[in-house]
Amino acid sequence: MAKKNILTKRILLALFLGAVFGIILSILPSSYIKDTLLVDGLFSMVGGMFISGIKMLVVPLVFVSLVCGASSLGDPQKLGRVGFKTILFYLVTTCVAITLALAIGSIINPGIGLDLSNLVKEEPTIGASKSFVDVIVGMIPSNPFRSLTEGSMLQIIVFALLTGVCLSLIKEKTKPVLDVFNALNELMMKMVMVIMLVAPYGVFALITRTFATVGFDAMVPLLKYMGAVLLTLFIHVIITYMGMLSGIGKLNPLQFFKNFAPAMGVAFSTASSSGTLPVTLETAEDRCGVSKSIASFTLPLGATINMDGTAIMQGVAVIFISQVYGIELSITALLTVVLTATLASVGTAGVPGVGLVTLSMVLQSVGLPIEGIGLIIGIDRLLDMTRTAVNITGDAVCTILISKSEGEFDQELYYCENVECEDEAEVKPQTVS
Repeated sequence: MAKKNILTKRILLALFLGAVFGIILSILPSSYIKDTLLVDGLFSMVGGMFISGIKMLVVPLVFVSLVCGASSLGDPQKLGRVGFKTILFYLVTTCVAITLALAIGSIINPGIGLDLSNLVKEEPTIGASKSFVDVIVGMIPSNPFRSLTEGSMLQIIVFALLTGVCLSLIKEKTKPVLDVFNALNELMMKMVMVIMLVAPYGVFALITRTFATVGFDAMVPLLKYMGAVLLTLFIHVIITYMGMLSGIGKLNPLQFFKNFAPAMGVAFSTASSSGTLPVTLETAEDRCGVSKSIASFTLPLGATINMDGTAIMQGVAVIFISQVYGIELSITALLTVVLTATLASVGTAGVPGVGLVTLSMVLQSVGLPIEGIGLIIGIDRLLDMTRTAVNITGDAVCTILISKSEGEFDQELYYCENVECEDEAEVKPQTVS
């Protein structure tokens, strides 16, 4: 296992240096060296290769890890119990997130006094949204192999869970098959470790290109909107997630951030919950002390259906767009936003920018103009990066709480500062009951 603190420091250093270097590039005049060789050349190539390397592992990792997770839970009754807890956690926290967003957006009023209509260059092209019924029906793959090749995550999850449950029911007769899947799972984890060796360089390239392209001057009129989103994300993490971690799990939140920092850094730079999944799995198991059987079930599921950060963006965006266009929203309309955004998160793929697509569904549900999305497209990348880090934080907190409730949580590893803990040197927390 790689040394924990070295990877964390390298990724955080890459984030900081990338932001500084990107800001410097953004204020420099356009030139062949800056635009062609650096921003659209070197940084685009290195960052793109890093993201492609992680995405390469997503589909096989989700399928293999979920099959192993569902089969290793053994007792179908336990699988149902863990599944119920996981889905309940994700849905409840998403409702809390969108409610917080609407409340804070209404207090800050990001659209009052701002005339941003001149920023809309053209009507955004938004894909047609699916109804909730279509999302549920579409979860069942008519051709699972096609789902695997196309990366249809909900269908892959359903097929993987069905495969794992059936392998668990047959038990001894399928032991050779289970051995193959467990070996494949180990292979995927090793591939993750190899790709993570270049993570700091990929993160630096991605962050530098983002700041060099967007700059800060273009974001001045939207600072209130950005501030409202970031404030809500911060409150949700500190109050909701860390409150549950300390109140229900009886664990130190500061230690959680120290353990989970590498995954949050990758999530921030890639803006992809699914793309970060390999790193999230490794970090949760090796640094946070969660059970592999629990993590391989809850984390892939969370990367697909748990989008609290995206829901927060949608809530603030609804308030912002309604105020810019002078449209008042009733209590019924706000409740509709809560319901629609919660259900939309179930069908949201964990890839960069997809929140803008599902936002169109939310806007349509309360009669707001979809053209309003054009107001926030320019700065959404920075917010997308932040809310992705929030998304995977919720996945990890859920996994820790469920792992602890099932008696499969290594609390000593959670509080471990080094690769090898010395029992005498560590102050051991109370064991899991």
